[in-house]
Amino acid sequence: MDVRTPPAPAALMELTTGLWASQTLAAAEHLGLFTVLSRSGGASVAETAHRLGIEERPAEILLTACAALDLLSRDGGRYVNTPLAETYLVRGGQYYFGDYVRMLTEYVYPGWTRLADAIHANAPARVTTREQQEIFEATTRPKIFWDGLYPLSALTARALAEAVDLEDVTSVLDVGGGNAAFAIELCRFYPELRATVFDLPFVCRHTADRVADAGLSERVALHPGDFFADADLPGGHDAILLSMILHDWDEPRNAELLAKCHRALPSGGLLMISELLVDDDKTGPRDAALMSMNMLVGTWGRNYTVAEYRDWLAAAGFTGIRTVRFSAPGANGAVLARKP
Repeated sequence: MDVRTPPAPAALMELTTGLWASQTLAAAEHLGLFTVLSRSGGASVAETAHRLGIEERPAEILLTACAALDLLSRDGGRYVNTPLAETYLVRGGQYYFGDYVRMLTEYVYPGWTRLADAIHANAPARVTTREQQEIFEATTRPKIFWDGLYPLSALTARALAEAVDLEDVTSVLDVGGGNAAFAIELCRFYPELRATVFDLPFVCRHTADRVADAGLSERVALHPGDFFADADLPGGHDAILLSMILHDWDEPRNAELLAKCHRALPSGGLLMISELLVDDDKTGPRDAALMSMNMLVGTWGRNYTVAEYRDWLAAAGFTGIRTVRFSAPGANGAVLARKP
Protein backbone atom coordinates (compact mmCIF):
# COMPACT_ATOMS: atom_id res chain seq x y z
CA MET A 1 0.00 0.00 0.00
CA ASP A 2 1.28 3.46 -0.92
CA VAL A 3 1.50 5.49 2.31
CA ARG A 4 3.11 8.58 0.78
CA THR A 5 1.30 11.84 1.43
CA PRO A 6 -0.56 12.89 -1.72
CA PRO A 7 0.09 16.37 -3.13
CA ALA A 8 -2.16 19.08 -1.76
CA PRO A 9 -5.20 19.57 -4.04
CA ALA A 10 -5.40 23.35 -3.48
CA ALA A 11 -4.26 24.19 -7.02
CA LEU A 12 -6.76 21.74 -8.48
CA MET A 13 -9.55 23.20 -6.36
CA GLU A 14 -8.66 26.68 -7.61
CA LEU A 15 -8.96 25.42 -11.18
CA THR A 16 -12.25 23.60 -10.68
CA THR A 17 -13.90 26.54 -8.89
CA GLY A 18 -12.58 29.24 -11.23
CA LEU A 19 -16.07 29.70 -12.67
CA TRP A 20 -17.34 30.72 -9.23
CA ALA A 21 -14.98 33.69 -9.07
CA SER A 22 -15.63 34.87 -12.61
CA GLN A 23 -19.39 34.66 -12.20
CA THR A 24 -19.26 36.48 -8.87
CA LEU A 25 -17.56 39.34 -10.70
CA ALA A 26 -20.07 39.13 -13.56
CA ALA A 27 -23.03 39.27 -11.17
CA ALA A 28 -21.58 42.20 -9.22
CA GLU A 29 -20.96 44.09 -12.45
CA HIS A 30 -24.46 43.26 -13.73
CA LEU A 31 -25.93 44.80 -10.57
CA GLY A 32 -23.68 47.85 -10.75
CA LEU A 33 -22.26 47.10 -7.31
CA PHE A 34 -18.90 48.81 -7.75
CA THR A 35 -20.44 51.92 -9.29
CA VAL A 36 -22.96 52.19 -6.44
CA LEU A 37 -20.24 51.87 -3.81
CA SER A 38 -18.04 54.40 -5.59
CA ARG A 39 -20.77 57.02 -5.78
CA SER A 40 -21.84 56.54 -2.17
CA GLY A 41 -18.38 56.25 -0.66
CA GLY A 42 -19.20 52.76 0.61
CA ALA A 43 -22.25 51.08 2.08
CA SER A 44 -23.39 48.61 4.72
CA VAL A 45 -25.08 45.34 3.84
CA ALA A 46 -28.52 46.86 4.39
CA GLU A 47 -27.70 49.99 2.38
CA THR A 48 -26.27 47.91 -0.45
CA ALA A 49 -29.36 45.71 -0.55
CA HIS A 50 -31.60 48.77 -0.72
CA ARG A 51 -29.58 50.49 -3.44
CA LEU A 52 -29.33 47.36 -5.58
CA GLY A 53 -32.96 46.37 -5.05
CA ILE A 54 -32.14 42.93 -3.62
CA GLU A 55 -32.64 41.14 -0.29
CA GLU A 56 -30.05 41.43 2.46
CA ARG A 57 -29.08 37.73 2.34
CA PRO A 58 -27.73 37.77 -1.25
CA ALA A 59 -26.28 41.25 -0.65
CA GLU A 60 -24.25 40.00 2.30
CA ILE A 61 -23.08 36.91 0.42
CA LEU A 62 -22.08 38.94 -2.63
CA LEU A 63 -20.24 41.58 -0.59
CA THR A 64 -18.36 38.91 1.35
CA ALA A 65 -17.35 37.12 -1.85
CA CYS A 66 -16.18 40.33 -3.53
CA ALA A 67 -14.13 41.19 -0.45
CA ALA A 68 -12.58 37.71 -0.54
CA LEU A 69 -11.66 38.33 -4.18
CA ASP A 70 -9.91 41.60 -3.19
CA LEU A 71 -12.44 43.68 -5.07
CA LEU A 72 -13.86 45.21 -1.86
CA SER A 73 -12.52 46.00 1.58
CA ARG A 74 -14.44 46.57 4.79
CA ASP A 75 -14.20 49.79 6.74
CA GLY A 76 -16.10 49.26 9.96
CA GLY A 77 -19.54 48.12 8.89
CA ARG A 78 -19.25 49.53 5.37
CA TYR A 79 -17.84 47.96 2.22
CA VAL A 80 -15.76 50.09 -0.15
CA ASN A 81 -14.06 49.44 -3.47
CA THR A 82 -10.42 48.45 -3.49
CA PRO A 83 -8.18 50.51 -5.84
CA LEU A 84 -8.46 47.70 -8.42
CA ALA A 85 -12.26 47.86 -8.48
CA GLU A 86 -12.33 51.65 -8.31
CA THR A 87 -10.00 51.92 -11.31
CA TYR A 88 -11.52 49.30 -13.60
CA LEU A 89 -15.06 48.47 -12.48
CA VAL A 90 -16.75 51.83 -11.97
CA ARG A 91 -18.87 52.79 -14.95
CA GLY A 92 -17.59 55.79 -16.85
CA GLY A 93 -13.97 55.22 -15.91
CA GLN A 94 -11.24 55.64 -18.54
CA TYR A 95 -10.39 51.93 -18.51
CA TYR A 96 -13.74 50.53 -17.44
CA PHE A 97 -13.67 46.73 -17.71
CA GLY A 98 -17.39 46.19 -17.20
CA ASP A 99 -18.13 45.92 -20.91
CA TYR A 100 -15.37 43.30 -21.15
CA VAL A 101 -16.91 41.32 -18.30
CA ARG A 102 -20.32 41.45 -19.99
CA MET A 103 -18.84 40.55 -23.37
CA LEU A 104 -17.24 37.45 -21.89
CA THR A 105 -20.45 36.46 -20.12
CA GLU A 106 -22.76 36.98 -23.07
CA TYR A 107 -20.52 36.21 -26.03
CA VAL A 108 -17.55 34.06 -25.01
CA TYR A 109 -18.54 31.82 -22.10
CA PRO A 110 -21.38 29.99 -23.90
CA GLY A 111 -18.82 28.56 -26.31
CA TRP A 112 -16.55 27.50 -23.46
CA THR A 113 -19.30 25.25 -22.12
CA ARG A 114 -18.86 23.30 -25.37
CA LEU A 115 -15.08 23.18 -25.30
CA ALA A 116 -15.01 19.39 -25.53
CA ASP A 117 -17.08 19.62 -28.71
CA ALA A 118 -14.53 22.03 -30.20
CA ILE A 119 -11.70 19.65 -29.33
CA HIS A 120 -13.44 16.64 -30.87
CA ALA A 121 -14.49 18.51 -34.00
CA ASN A 122 -11.37 20.65 -34.44
CA ALA A 123 -13.77 23.50 -35.15
CA PRO A 124 -15.15 26.50 -33.21
CA ALA A 125 -17.84 25.75 -30.68
CA ARG A 126 -19.51 29.15 -30.92
CA VAL A 127 -20.47 28.62 -34.57
CA THR A 128 -21.30 25.34 -36.27
CA THR A 129 -22.53 25.78 -39.84
CA ARG A 130 -21.20 29.22 -40.83
CA GLU A 131 -18.10 29.73 -42.89
CA GLN A 132 -15.02 31.02 -41.10
CA GLN A 133 -15.33 34.57 -42.36
CA GLU A 134 -18.84 34.97 -40.96
CA ILE A 135 -17.67 35.04 -37.34
CA PHE A 136 -16.59 38.60 -38.07
CA GLU A 137 -19.95 39.78 -39.41
CA ALA A 138 -21.99 42.34 -37.48
CA THR A 139 -24.64 39.78 -36.63
CA THR A 140 -22.16 37.40 -35.00
CA ARG A 141 -19.81 39.92 -33.38
CA PRO A 142 -22.07 42.61 -31.91
CA LYS A 143 -20.99 46.05 -30.67
CA ILE A 144 -20.47 44.71 -27.15
CA PHE A 145 -17.57 42.63 -28.50
CA TRP A 146 -15.67 45.72 -29.66
CA ASP A 147 -16.65 47.81 -26.63
CA GLY A 148 -15.65 45.01 -24.30
CA LEU A 149 -12.18 44.70 -25.78
CA TYR A 150 -11.45 48.43 -25.55
CA PRO A 151 -9.88 48.64 -22.06
CA LEU A 152 -7.86 45.46 -22.61
CA SER A 153 -6.59 46.84 -25.92
CA ALA A 154 -5.95 50.33 -24.56
CA LEU A 155 -3.81 49.10 -21.68
CA THR A 156 -1.94 46.77 -24.03
CA ALA A 157 -1.36 49.66 -26.43
CA ARG A 158 0.16 51.74 -23.64
CA ALA A 159 2.55 48.91 -22.80
CA LEU A 160 3.49 48.53 -26.47
CA ALA A 161 4.07 52.27 -26.83
CA GLU A 162 6.44 52.24 -23.86
CA ALA A 163 8.31 49.12 -25.01
CA VAL A 164 8.74 49.86 -28.73
CA ASP A 165 10.37 53.10 -29.86
CA LEU A 166 8.17 54.68 -32.53
CA GLU A 167 9.77 58.15 -32.54
CA ASP A 168 10.82 57.71 -36.18
CA VAL A 169 7.40 56.41 -37.30
CA THR A 170 5.14 59.01 -38.87
CA SER A 171 2.10 56.89 -39.78
CA VAL A 172 0.92 53.46 -38.66
CA LEU A 173 -1.70 51.25 -40.30
CA ASP A 174 -3.60 49.29 -37.65
CA VAL A 175 -4.84 46.24 -39.57
CA GLY A 176 -7.99 44.90 -37.95
CA GLY A 177 -7.79 47.86 -35.59
CA GLY A 178 -11.36 47.36 -34.34
CA ASN A 179 -12.27 49.90 -31.67
CA ALA A 180 -9.20 52.08 -32.39
CA ALA A 181 -7.81 51.59 -28.89
CA PHE A 182 -4.30 51.05 -30.23
CA ALA A 183 -4.51 53.96 -32.65
CA ILE A 184 -5.79 56.28 -29.93
CA GLU A 185 -3.26 55.27 -27.28
CA LEU A 186 -0.30 55.28 -29.67
CA CYS A 187 -1.24 58.76 -30.92
CA ARG A 188 -1.59 59.99 -27.35
CA PHE A 189 1.85 58.61 -26.50
CA TYR A 190 3.48 59.93 -29.69
CA PRO A 191 2.06 63.42 -30.40
CA GLU A 192 3.37 63.54 -33.98
CA LEU A 193 2.07 60.10 -34.98
CA ARG A 194 -0.85 59.54 -37.33
CA ALA A 195 -2.79 56.28 -37.57
CA THR A 196 -5.26 54.57 -39.85
CA VAL A 197 -7.64 51.90 -38.59
CA PHE A 198 -8.33 49.37 -41.33
CA ASP A 199 -11.30 47.16 -40.51
CA LEU A 200 -14.68 45.98 -41.75
CA PRO A 201 -17.20 48.71 -42.61
CA PHE A 202 -19.56 47.99 -39.69
CA VAL A 203 -16.62 48.07 -37.27
CA CYS A 204 -15.50 51.44 -38.60
CA ARG A 205 -19.01 52.76 -38.07
CA HIS A 206 -18.84 51.69 -34.42
CA THR A 207 -15.38 53.20 -34.06
CA ALA A 208 -15.97 56.68 -35.48
CA ASP A 209 -17.57 58.00 -32.29
CA ARG A 210 -14.77 56.54 -30.15
CA VAL A 211 -12.14 58.40 -32.19
CA ALA A 212 -14.17 61.63 -32.10
CA ASP A 213 -14.65 61.39 -28.33
CA ALA A 214 -10.87 61.03 -27.96
CA GLY A 215 -10.43 64.28 -29.91
CA LEU A 216 -8.28 62.54 -32.50
CA SER A 217 -10.40 62.65 -35.64
CA GLU A 218 -7.71 64.69 -37.42
CA ARG A 219 -4.96 62.16 -36.63
CA VAL A 220 -6.80 58.82 -36.66
CA ALA A 221 -8.39 57.88 -39.98
CA LEU A 222 -10.82 55.04 -40.59
CA HIS A 223 -10.43 52.97 -43.76
CA PRO A 224 -13.22 50.39 -44.28
CA GLY A 225 -12.17 47.19 -45.97
CA ASP A 226 -11.49 43.48 -45.64
CA PHE A 227 -7.89 42.39 -45.23
CA PHE A 228 -8.55 39.07 -46.94
CA ALA A 229 -11.09 40.03 -49.61
CA ASP A 230 -9.24 43.18 -50.68
CA ALA A 231 -6.31 42.61 -53.01
CA ASP A 232 -4.02 44.96 -51.08
CA LEU A 233 -3.81 46.83 -47.80
CA PRO A 234 -3.86 50.64 -47.81
CA GLY A 235 -0.42 52.07 -48.58
CA GLY A 236 1.31 55.24 -47.45
CA HIS A 237 2.31 54.09 -43.94
CA ASP A 238 5.80 53.44 -42.63
CA ALA A 239 4.58 50.96 -40.00
CA ILE A 240 1.89 48.30 -39.82
CA LEU A 241 0.43 46.90 -36.59
CA LEU A 242 -1.19 43.49 -36.22
CA SER A 243 -2.48 43.36 -32.66
CA MET A 244 -4.35 40.26 -31.52
CA ILE A 245 -5.15 39.50 -35.17
CA LEU A 246 -3.05 36.54 -36.25
CA HIS A 247 -4.26 34.33 -33.41
CA ASP A 248 -7.69 34.31 -35.08
CA TRP A 249 -6.42 32.52 -38.19
CA ASP A 250 -4.61 29.40 -39.34
CA GLU A 251 -1.12 29.31 -40.82
CA PRO A 252 -2.05 29.73 -44.53
CA ARG A 253 -4.27 32.74 -43.81
CA ASN A 254 -1.55 34.31 -41.66
CA ALA A 255 1.02 33.80 -44.41
CA GLU A 256 -1.37 35.51 -46.84
CA LEU A 257 -1.82 38.49 -44.53
CA LEU A 258 1.90 38.85 -43.84
CA ALA A 259 2.57 38.88 -47.58
CA LYS A 260 0.06 41.73 -47.97
CA CYS A 261 1.76 43.63 -45.14
CA HIS A 262 5.09 43.22 -46.90
CA ARG A 263 3.68 44.60 -50.16
CA ALA A 264 2.04 47.55 -48.43
CA LEU A 265 5.14 48.73 -46.55
CA PRO A 266 7.87 50.89 -48.07
CA SER A 267 11.50 49.83 -47.92
CA GLY A 268 12.59 50.07 -44.29
CA GLY A 269 8.98 49.87 -43.10
CA LEU A 270 8.24 48.34 -39.70
CA LEU A 271 5.83 45.49 -38.99
CA MET A 272 4.68 44.96 -35.39
CA ILE A 273 2.91 41.78 -34.25
CA SER A 274 1.53 42.22 -30.73
CA GLU A 275 0.26 39.00 -29.18
CA LEU A 276 0.26 36.69 -26.20
CA LEU A 277 3.24 34.67 -27.42
CA VAL A 278 3.48 30.96 -26.63
CA ASP A 279 6.86 29.68 -25.43
CA ASP A 280 8.86 27.94 -28.13
CA ASP A 281 8.81 24.69 -26.12
CA LYS A 282 4.99 25.00 -25.90
CA THR A 283 4.74 24.62 -22.13
CA GLY A 284 3.25 28.06 -21.46
CA PRO A 285 2.96 30.78 -20.40
CA ARG A 286 -0.44 30.39 -18.80
CA ASP A 287 -2.11 33.47 -20.31
CA ALA A 288 -0.98 32.67 -23.86
CA ALA A 289 -1.86 28.99 -23.53
CA LEU A 290 -5.36 29.70 -22.22
CA MET A 291 -5.95 32.36 -24.87
CA SER A 292 -5.07 29.68 -27.39
CA MET A 293 -7.84 27.55 -25.87
CA ASN A 294 -10.17 30.53 -26.32
CA MET A 295 -9.19 30.61 -29.99
CA LEU A 296 -10.04 26.91 -30.23
CA VAL A 297 -13.50 27.69 -28.89
CA GLY A 298 -14.20 30.59 -31.22
CA THR A 299 -11.90 30.62 -34.26
CA TRP A 300 -9.76 28.51 -36.56
CA GLY A 301 -6.58 29.95 -35.10
CA ARG A 302 -4.44 29.61 -32.00
CA ASN A 303 -1.68 31.50 -30.24
CA TYR A 304 1.70 31.03 -31.85
CA THR A 305 5.35 30.92 -30.80
CA VAL A 306 8.06 33.43 -31.61
CA ALA A 307 9.81 30.72 -33.66
CA GLU A 308 6.67 30.28 -35.79
CA TYR A 309 6.40 34.02 -36.39
CA ARG A 310 10.08 34.19 -37.31
CA ASP A 311 9.65 31.48 -39.93
CA TRP A 312 6.57 33.13 -41.46
CA LEU A 313 8.13 36.61 -41.48
CA ALA A 314 11.31 35.36 -43.12
CA ALA A 315 9.27 33.52 -45.74
CA ALA A 316 7.34 36.74 -46.46
CA GLY A 317 10.61 38.60 -47.06
CA PHE A 318 11.05 40.45 -43.77
CA THR A 319 14.43 40.86 -42.08
CA GLY A 320 15.76 42.21 -38.77
CA ILE A 321 13.26 40.09 -36.87
CA ARG A 322 13.36 40.59 -33.11
CA THR A 323 11.11 40.27 -30.08
CA VAL A 324 10.35 42.91 -27.44
CA ARG A 325 8.79 41.63 -24.24
CA PHE A 326 6.35 43.49 -22.01
CA SER A 327 3.44 42.68 -19.71
CA ALA A 328 -0.10 43.70 -20.63
CA PRO A 329 -3.63 42.22 -20.58
CA GLY A 330 -3.69 41.41 -24.29
CA ALA A 331 -0.04 40.71 -25.08
CA ASN A 332 3.21 39.65 -23.49
CA GLY A 333 5.41 40.94 -26.29
CA ALA A 334 5.76 42.09 -29.86
CA VAL A 335 7.58 40.53 -32.77
CA LEU A 336 9.13 43.26 -34.92
CA ALA A 337 10.43 43.00 -38.48
CA ARG A 338 11.54 45.28 -41.31
CA LYS A 339 10.96 45.25 -45.02
CA PRO A 340 14.39 45.46 -46.69
